[in-house]
Amino acid sequence: MRPEDFEHLQSLLLTRAGFALTRDRMYLADHRLGPVARREGYASVEDLLKATRDLPVGSLAWSVIEAMLNAETWFRRDRAPFASFGEELAPAISTVRPGGRVRVWSAGCGAGQEAWSLAMMAAGAGVHAEILGTDLAQRQLEKAKAGLYTQFEVQRGLAARQLLQWFEPHEEAWRVAPQLRGMVRFERDNLMDAVPPEGGRYDVVFCRYVLSDMEVTRRQRVLERLEASLVDDGCLFLGLGESPGEGNPAFRAVSGRPGLFVKTARPRIHRAA
Repeated sequence: MRPEDFEHLQSLLLTRAGFALTRDRMYLADHRLGPVARREGYASVEDLLKATRDLPVGSLAWSVIEAMLNAETWFRRDRAPFASFGEELAPAISTVRPGGRVRVWSAGCGAGQEAWSLAMMAAGAGVHAEILGTDLAQRQLEKAKAGLYTQFEVQRGLAARQLLQWFEPHEEAWRVAPQLRGMVRFERDNLMDAVPPEGGRYDVVFCRYVLSDMEVTRRQRVLERLEASLVDDGCLFLGLGESPGEGNPAFRAVSGRPGLFVKTARPRIHRAA
């Protein structure tokens, strides 16, 4: 890939999705964009990127961006955050919410494994949860909505007992059971968009392994949106090793729970009459 093509790709990812694409990932760009170029009828990746310069607005540019995003995920990734949610947080929150309803946002949900894992944990605890899964990649969302996964995908994170409890066989794959499908909905969303959360704020937000690839100022913008989307004392789960940043007054870390942060109440400003 020519340096000027890579610079254009860097700019596209940064301005549209907030992601910082470093030069050591140039090999990854060729690998991931080759299939997109062939699917869209271009002879090479260079021709594909030229087309995004000529037509910067449209589905082609988003296809390029989606191909470059890190979409790897699996069920109950890292396990401990999901155990904390299902065994402690969700039951506790449900006792103080009207109708026992707990609202959860899986931000950057990929192909849906995180959102479905949250539904499993809530259902297993007998908690009425309303879960929203969002992602920038339309193809990933289509898979999430279908709730259909290969044997390899369900084996990543699920024990045999959990698989039989929450999935049903479908041809040579596994489909999410109906009892979970009513708990989760999926929508396309760009975390860079400064829009208010739909239908009110959330009790818990999972945004794991999304911020680490973002440019610093864009990351802060996303954190501000996540803060605004949480209720007072709401909980934010980030990936292990991720944090809202040192000195960020919006969140405080929970001791002994890596990746878990609680929204900090902001002091109210009283204006003189």
